[in-house]
Amino acid sequence: MTPDLEATLKKLPDRPGVYLMRDARGEVVYVGKAQSLRHRVRSYWQKASGPMEGHRIRAVIDRIADVEYTMTDSVSEALLLEASLIKRYRPRFNVRLKDDKSYPYIKITMADDFPRVERTRKLVEDGSRYFGPYASASSVDESMNLVRRLFPFRTCTIDIKDGERALARPCLLYHIKRCQGPCIEAVSKADYGAQISQIELFLEGRQETVVKALDLEMRAASDRTDYERAAVVRDKVRAIERTMESQKMAAFRRTELDLIGLARQDNQAAIQLFAIRNGTMIGRDVFLLDAAREAPDEEVLSSFIEQFYARATSVPHQIFVPLALPDASDLEAFLAVRRGGHPSRLHVPQRGEKRELLALATRNAGETLAREQARWLADQGKTLGALEELAEALGLPGPPMRIECYDISNVQGSDSVGSMVVFEEGKPRSGEYRRFRIKTVVGANDFASHQEVLRRRFRRARSGEEGNDEELRWAMPDLVIIDGGKGQVAAAKEVLDELGLHDLPLAGLAKEREELFLPGESTPIVLPPTSTALYLVQRLRDEAHRFAITYPRSGAGRCSGCSAPPSGSARRRSSRSPQFQGSGRHWRPGSRRRSRPEVASSFRASAAPVLAGRLPPQILVPRAHPTDLTSRSARSWRNLSIRHAPRESRAIPDHTDGRRVACARPTKIELQERQCNMGEGLDNGGGRRI
Repeated sequence: MTPDLEATLKKLPDRPGVYLMRDARGEVVYVGKAQSLRHRVRSYWQKASGPMEGHRIRAVIDRIADVEYTMTDSVSEALLLEASLIKRYRPRFNVRLKDDKSYPYIKITMADDFPRVERTRKLVEDGSRYFGPYASASSVDESMNLVRRLFPFRTCTIDIKDGERALARPCLLYHIKRCQGPCIEAVSKADYGAQISQIELFLEGRQETVVKALDLEMRAASDRTDYERAAVVRDKVRAIERTMESQKMAAFRRTELDLIGLARQDNQAAIQLFAIRNGTMIGRDVFLLDAAREAPDEEVLSSFIEQFYARATSVPHQIFVPLALPDASDLEAFLAVRRGGHPSRLHVPQRGEKRELLALATRNAGETLAREQARWLADQGKTLGALEELAEALGLPGPPMRIECYDISNVQGSDSVGSMVVFEEGKPRSGEYRRFRIKTVVGANDFASHQEVLRRRFRRARSGEEGNDEELRWAMPDLVIIDGGKGQVAAAKEVLDELGLHDLPLAGLAKEREELFLPGESTPIVLPPTSTALYLVQRLRDEAHRFAITYPRSGAGRCSGCSAPPSGSARRRSSRSPQFQGSGRHWRPGSRRRSRPEVASSFRASAAPVLAGRLPPQILVPRAHPTDLTSRSARSWRNLSIRHAPRESRAIPDHTDGRRVACARPTKIELQERQCNMGEGLDNGGGRRI
């Protein structure tokens, strides 16, 4: 324990809050909450571990270099902050939701005059209403498709104001009855708002309320003999009732609850969530979690409840779980805050229908986890097969479990950068990627740049002390791949021999034919096009190239004298400046958009000398071809005039080889020999100047 850490532990307050444990590199390895920061954090360094996860943290407790903490007013606030920090830092010793940054929601833009219903992955406080989170995008699409069939709504991003016509004519969705057409004022703001209110009720699971309202609307339309409208509403009611029948659960009529089933296998966990509102199951999603094998089931359940309901838009009155949780009171206080002060209870059903449904949720979670495990094992088998095939092709003693690939990138011969990407067991380890700014090489010299990168990389591996973190970060690879051919491989081999790494396997991958070159071998190794080993090395090469080129493009290593394309705002501010005109995508230093006279001048300079010696009697040009360009070009050719021929001519003969060339909607320009002064204009046969 360092003196700074010891001083921090002595100053811990006896108040609720959240703490972060960092290692020597400053990385967060664990995030926790506590009713008392002083007692909870100090217990990790005591002989008898108090916290239930203490045994898991104790394995790395000696690596903890610093502890940060944030005090809160209550445990519920601490739970909310902990969920946010776990999502932000993703510490390896916490139970966390997989892909927790990208769970989708259904969003209704209530701030608009005519709100949109759309899918989103960001929660923004802009007055909109959100429903979710959903486990996958397919779940959101299924719900939105169902809602769109029942309640047409707009999905476009056009700014539509009440009382203003936004478009001259509607889009296809209006014609197929999937939008009410507010853009053409086909629906009033009040009627559209009523439709949006029904969508909200439907997504909340209150379908019965929607059916009652629609039934009243149907009867009112029938009373005023508007039978077509009554038939439309009747069909909508029947569709909603069919949906309710497929989701209805009679045992939980008019109840609001969630049921959570749990399944575990190795370092993975699956949670099956049944969301029931008013006796209707409105959600049935499975969430996957990363959970250490040593973590107890109670901790996994508590972590899921904490992280899921921290961002959920709907918290029920009751939540049924398969196990009693030791921190149930803290979680209930947290859930009550999320419900706006209304209580939410955690229950463990012992018998009856709730127990049976919870067992069903647990079985579903187990089946989902088994499918994920089978898919993962299949992917792992393919990866292992690719490594074995690569080892056989290169003559390695075993599969290369750690492969490093190197590439060099530069900007017009300057700002050279080397990249190192690492694949372990066939999967990228982005945390061990490295970039090297080339310091000793001037210009675009691939061979010397590779040598500098390899020297700096392998000297670090040799200088590290055995067993420390620095050596683990620079562990020796089983195979080194260079992006290049024979020359790059020879240069790399020279550096490895210089450092005494004679036995380190080395290969180069050439881009042109995807050939593998070995040191001292003149004949390359060509893997079959369908080889999984070829796909693996291509992934390595492409990843190294991507990682290298993103460094110069970000401007991180650019010298002050280098020329870089201006930003979009700079181009707009300097739109009158010649060097910034034109598309930024094809921007070149000092380039600008050429005017029509300059284009004509360029055409004269390039085309006139070629055509002077062999001039055809007729030329076809597009109808929209600028006349001044043709006339200015013709003035540089002596003995030429222009006449407009009839439209009937659809092709012209080329007297040099007898071919006929067709042109769509052409204008036929007849070129006849005639003495023409440079200052005179050209007539079109009728005396009119062009």
